[in-house]
Amino acid sequence: MAEVKKEFPQGFLWGGAVAANQLEGAYQEDGKGLSTADVSPDGIMYPTSEDPAKLNLYHDGIDFYHRYKEDLALFGELGFKCFRTSIAWTRIFPNGDDAEPNEAGLKFYDDLFDEMRKQGMEPVVTISHYEMPLNLVKKYGGWRSREVIGFYEKFARTVLERYNGKVKYWMTFNEINVVLHAPFTGGGLVFEEGENKLNIMYQAAHHQFVASALAVKASHEINPEAQIGCMIAAMTTYPLTPNPDDVFAALEQERKTLQFSDVQVRGYYPNYMKRYFVENDIEFKVTADDEKVMREHTVDYIGFSYYMSFIATTDEEKLKEATAANLMTGVKNPYLKSSEWGWQIDPKGLRTTLNILSDRYQKPLFIVENGLGAVDKVEEDGSIQDDYRIDYLRAHIEQMREAVADGVDLIGYTTWGPIDLVSASTAELKKRYGFVYVDRDNEGNGTLERTKKKSFAWYQRVIETNGQEL
Repeated sequence: MAEVKKEFPQGFLWGGAVAANQLEGAYQEDGKGLSTADVSPDGIMYPTSEDPAKLNLYHDGIDFYHRYKEDLALFGELGFKCFRTSIAWTRIFPNGDDAEPNEAGLKFYDDLFDEMRKQGMEPVVTISHYEMPLNLVKKYGGWRSREVIGFYEKFARTVLERYNGKVKYWMTFNEINVVLHAPFTGGGLVFEEGENKLNIMYQAAHHQFVASALAVKASHEINPEAQIGCMIAAMTTYPLTPNPDDVFAALEQERKTLQFSDVQVRGYYPNYMKRYFVENDIEFKVTADDEKVMREHTVDYIGFSYYMSFIATTDEEKLKEATAANLMTGVKNPYLKSSEWGWQIDPKGLRTTLNILSDRYQKPLFIVENGLGAVDKVEEDGSIQDDYRIDYLRAHIEQMREAVADGVDLIGYTTWGPIDLVSASTAELKKRYGFVYVDRDNEGNGTLERTKKKSFAWYQRVIETNGQEL
């Protein structure tokens, strides 16, 4: 049998990924307004609070706002070909509905992208990542309001024009499907007693689809060479048993994610969702103009996060034993081990996910988040021996290489949190992802000093050899 070549393409984009609200800090500096992240002190799954006395690690993050040159130098040393970050909406439009953008905010990202390029990195930029101006939530009801489409479009056009020539890769929304799982973070949604939550979430999602299409339109007009993608939280789901009911339950669960890429890649709502809307009394307003813009302005590539796979079953007893996970609960897979936070580790699932998305869309794919959150111990000599992180990433990169050999068009891979940052799900620093350790704890104590972990040299070598030496 002839041997299959298992290697990454030349020019493959190796790097790391972060979000503005999880590491920048400086939450009220240089004219920045309050965002939804600034009032989520316990993470995205917990109640909000504007109590100034309550500790909120997002407020200071890891002080990337003032230390980005130092951090980008470390990423340059790692050999990053790209670096994914987001633009804090409230640095550009502090209230969301401002007449003019905030120049100090625009300049910060000018300097940031210039520094990235100086270090040889291609910026990969998410326009809206798990935050929006708090004023748009209070005044308009967040993404339930059609008016927010216009505010987002203005924000998107402003940054697309300003950074034209500096940024080649864009994404419209981070994990857009999360509006169904964490509605405040995903859509700025606050529900009143008795409201049809599903209805409101799907109306908000629809407004985001239209906004995303308008951002794609703007990007293509401003710079036809730039690439603009969607971004979903991939939740590949297996049936617990070969029981046809379990198999179909897994398909339905998968579709709850894939509907979000279906709309942004194909430009229309799939028929299976139309049935779902009817059966669940979901009605939301879609105009002829909405349908036209969605159909005519579809994304160039699909970005996605992958941390774990899920299990579906119709067995009521098994459902009672469901394990808490990232943004939703799932039945435990008996064949997989779990991380300290209960996320089941499934490298093969990444190959499966890549093949599913590739077969479905025939578009380039970009893994923009993948990593292991763990408690890291600083040894007496100051070293951090994070072999568990190396093992996790190695196993996933091996499966990526297999997927490329399968024929998947994969353009890049950015590990989540190349430097320790504030966790989105739990707003803590104890759950660390980085190759670089940051001296700050869950109580906000520490020097913020940066230290390379064992995984730093390992990932450096992976990039150097284009994924051949793992």
